Amino acid sequence: MFFALLFPYFLGNFYRPFLAVVAGDLSREFGFDAAGLAGLQATFLLAFALTQVPVALTLDRFGPRRILILGLSCAVAGGVLLSLAGRPWQVSLAMALLGVGFSPVMMAGFYVIGRVYSAARFATLSSLLFGLGTLGDPVSGAPLTLAVAAFGWRPTIFGMAGVTLVSLLLIVLVLRDPPRIEAPGGKISTLAATKQIVAIRALWPIVPIAFVCYAVIAAVRGLWIAPYLAQVHHFSAQAVGLSATAMGLALAVGGVLYAPANRYLRDAKVTLAAGTVVAVAGWLVLGLFGSHSGVLALALLFAVAGFGASFAILLAHARAFLPAHLLGQGVTMMNLLFFGGAGIGQWLSGRYVKAAEIAAVAPDILYGRLFTAFGIALAIALGIYLLSPRERSA
Repeated sequence: MFFALLFPYFLGNFYRPFLAVVAGDLSREFGFDAAGLAGLQATFLLAFALTQVPVALTLDRFGPRRILILGLSCAVAGGVLLSLAGRPWQVSLAMALLGVGFSPVMMAGFYVIGRVYSAARFATLSSLLFGLGTLGDPVSGAPLTLAVAAFGWRPTIFGMAGVTLVSLLLIVLVLRDPPRIEAPGGKISTLAATKQIVAIRALWPIVPIAFVCYAVIAAVRGLWIAPYLAQVHHFSAQAVGLSATAMGLALAVGGVLYAPANRYLRDAKVTLAAGTVVAVAGWLVLGLFGSHSGVLALALLFAVAGFGASFAILLAHARAFLPAHLLGQGVTMMNLLFFGGAGIGQWLSGRYVKAAEIAAVAPDILYGRLFTAFGIALAIALGIYLLSPRERSA
């Protein structure tokens, strides 16, 4: 069952940053500029984020199996449409369908883990799900580059739609819903459940860092790593693809290693805060000095990805304050923050880059300012997060 949950999550991670590889093809065929490509990525992420709302409202009620079947059906349709697209609006629609389709996969996996295993094991297993699933990210780097070069971008994306169909069939055959848990005193409305979650004050300081922590990584891995390395450090297309793959691997390795780190420190808040301090430092050094050396820039990109891969630990911290009958809706609302922030971050960074290019800002200054802003935003979110309680109140 774990593999059935892991497979679609792996594919979802593949599709999040794959535009960095096919951006040139889409620009040539459909005329997308930097802002247009950022808009496509934002379309995926915002569709992904907004779908978290219905997922949150239905996961506890209908269970993960039916939701995953519906979502992955949309993902298959999106992949096929993208491979056959003839107009820009069709590309945008395909990206929206992919975002909707992969929206429930992470939360469904966390929901099943949270229901089947104890709270003490949630951080470990969810970190493994996140880390192993994130290996889909590096596959969208060099391997995708080689596939596109060999077969063309359209056949490659069509083939990935076929792989997505296999993951859908696996869910149909293997996954079964955990038994439902009723709220104390009987059923409650969706609105009442939402109010209960929002009223949990321990979650409030967690909100800003959830909104920022993935957004800064997604913006660079999904959009800006290629132009940054090409324009500032003059990397070849092959070197850019390998670098994107390595950054994705760093993200995956970081996600896996956060689990033993959390077991050692025995405190999700301390674990996350320690890693985020390193990530903040990495962003600031990258912004201020990254243009001086390609080797330094790569090392810092790997560091911010690895130490920034704390999403499962952050979710485990938030999960400690959620009652069992609100688990599905609660963790999905947290995911909405992750990917809503990523979508808005893509859009804002795209507008900044376009404006800076129009103003003829040199690439080293342009990206230096962008990365510095990421570090400052993450530092502010971390400062607020430090106000959160370590344990659930009695």
